[in-house]
Amino acid sequence: MSAAGRLNPSWQDHLGDYLGSDPMQALAGFLRQEKAKGKQVFPPSERMFAAFNATDFDSVRVVILGQDPYHGLGQAHGLSFSVPDGVPPPPSLQNIFKELARDLGMPRPSTGNLTPWSRQGVLLLNAVLSVEMARPGSHQGKGWEAFTDEVIRRLGNEREGLVFMLWGAYAQAKGRSIDNRRHCVLRAPHPSPLSAHRGFIGCGHFSAANRYLLGRGQMPIDWSLP
Repeated sequence: MSAAGRLNPSWQDHLGDYLGSDPMQALAGFLRQEKAKGKQVFPPSERMFAAFNATDFDSVRVVILGQDPYHGLGQAHGLSFSVPDGVPPPPSLQNIFKELARDLGMPRPSTGNLTPWSRQGVLLLNAVLSVEMARPGSHQGKGWEAFTDEVIRRLGNEREGLVFMLWGAYAQAKGRSIDNRRHCVLRAPHPSPLSAHRGFIGCGHFSAANRYLLGRGQMPIDWSLP
């Protein structure tokens, strides 16, 4: 899967068989063809597996599921909803920050880079891990969805006591196989400006996740950002 960079060894141990499958080889071929045509694909190939490389399989405590990467220049860096330092937070991320402030009283961060969450075991996972510049959804249906379904299935079956935050109908459909007796499954509308007012603002997911983790004797997530 060199067309999408290298995957953290801890994930290779759990997904290595799937990485060598025909669908993943076809996906790698598609990505190579797109680049050969001169198309600009985000995030850069070395960042496509950034969510996995920031959070080992056995370190995952929370999963926040997005749809596909930001398609603007310089925005996507491999973590769902996150942008690199210095890039203005897109509208959905602005609404996430509004809910953080409402739920936990946190000041507005100076950055939209969510890497500090990843380092604490928050897997910031998009369903689709690449996109063509200025063409949202352009890499849907090319094989990423089956791969990330497998990620969710293996986390759901091989781990216990995780928190899954499923925002919007797409994420909720993708997470329908998660056993809510084994894990904490939190559902809310998407933080997009089109739907955030329908219940994302007020969902309380950040405090709910920490209550669940504390109830299992784990450290809570420090949701604060610089």
